[in-house]
Amino acid sequence: MASRVPHVFVILFSVILLAAISTYIVSPGEYDRVEDANGRMIAVDGSYHTVEADRIGFMDVFESIYTGMNAASDIIFYIFIVGGSFGILLSTNVVQGAVGSISRQMAGREKLIIPVLMIFFALAGAMLGLAEETIAYITILIPLMLRLGFDSMTGAAVVLVGTSVGFTTAFMNPFTVGVAQGIAQIPLFSGMTFRIVMWVVFLAISIWYVMRYASKVKKDSKHSVTLENDLELKNKQEPEQQEQAGLTGRQKLVLLILAGAIVMLAIGVTQWGWYLTEIAGLFLLMGILTGIVSNMSFNKIAESFIEGCRTLVMGALVVGVARAILVILQDGKILDTILYGLANAVGSLPTALTAIGMYIVQCLLNYIIPSGSGQAAVTMPIMAPLGDLVGVTRQTAVLAFQLGDGISNIFTPTSGYFMAGLALAGISWIKWVKWIWPLILIHYALGAVFVTIAHLIAYQ
Repeated sequence: MASRVPHVFVILFSVILLAAISTYIVSPGEYDRVEDANGRMIAVDGSYHTVEADRIGFMDVFESIYTGMNAASDIIFYIFIVGGSFGILLSTNVVQGAVGSISRQMAGREKLIIPVLMIFFALAGAMLGLAEETIAYITILIPLMLRLGFDSMTGAAVVLVGTSVGFTTAFMNPFTVGVAQGIAQIPLFSGMTFRIVMWVVFLAISIWYVMRYASKVKKDSKHSVTLENDLELKNKQEPEQQEQAGLTGRQKLVLLILAGAIVMLAIGVTQWGWYLTEIAGLFLLMGILTGIVSNMSFNKIAESFIEGCRTLVMGALVVGVARAILVILQDGKILDTILYGLANAVGSLPTALTAIGMYIVQCLLNYIIPSGSGQAAVTMPIMAPLGDLVGVTRQTAVLAFQLGDGISNIFTPTSGYFMAGLALAGISWIKWVKWIWPLILIHYALGAVFVTIAHLIAYQ
């Protein structure tokens, strides 16, 4: 049965081909763009115009993959550096020892760790706009979840679903809500109470979904969708955990370095504006220091780093191949045409359905423009004034963008940080989709409900 499921590369290349063919069917066009006060290039409403066709040729299809990997190089190398650094950390056996200790302390209360951690990650997404910055925690949580009787899927879901819910329903995310409200010219972070209620509802249902699955796995591991991979991981971990009665002095020092890195990560992101470059440098330093204090030779440190990278090769490459889809649409000059057509379709809807139409448009566009701030820069200059014309408040237009931009971030293979997280977890995209799709549908339905309510109450 598994052999009938297309490989993720087959799926992505099929979409690339479809995008290339579309350049021969869809009329090319562009919006004029201007630089706003924050240096973002935003589309100018009403400036759409046709341009000369630039159709994608046979060789362009294959060259787009290299171009996409080049464009996504920041995420790709981030995956390798973080993965390699944690490869060094894992080779010290300190994570395995710490996991054994925590699992003994959590005996009988294992399920409580899921809602606590998901609330933490959801707050990080909602208040700080964290996404890529949280995926490194997956490497730490998966051994813990396995030891507590859960599986890799549970460990990955706690981070990815928790962070995504926070990011999607954020009440003060500066990268989505802040950017979109600024472009729509409404007060920054206004309408927060409505979004907090939405955050609570989305998060409660998501915690229930993850805990329901985790309970099934706890009772019978046969319910795990990652059973085969997890058995291999357990075989490697359990002998090490059984041999080790407690943490050695060196391992306690390693844990101190790890804790210091996590604290520095939080400070750097919130206070100093750190992003991928700085975070990658921090974790690389952490990996080297943990190897040194563990009395590993420099050759062993290098070998452990390479082993950590090796396990993430496919996930890193998927990020680059997925970016090629956007490259094709931009080079073929049909991305703006798609936006223009969708905006016109929304404008022709009855007033009562216009807000839902905006929401659907934003949901669709997120599959080809995975960047939240990028999608805001492209769509909000068009959707905000369109809302004025059809009776949709600008706050509701921002909400439609926010929900449409966020929900598919842990579903679409064009989402770089999401694919990086799956790579770190060792979970295939196909397995994840089979597990997550009911929750994604629930989120889409909830989004439609909240957008409808916002429209009915003239959300401000």
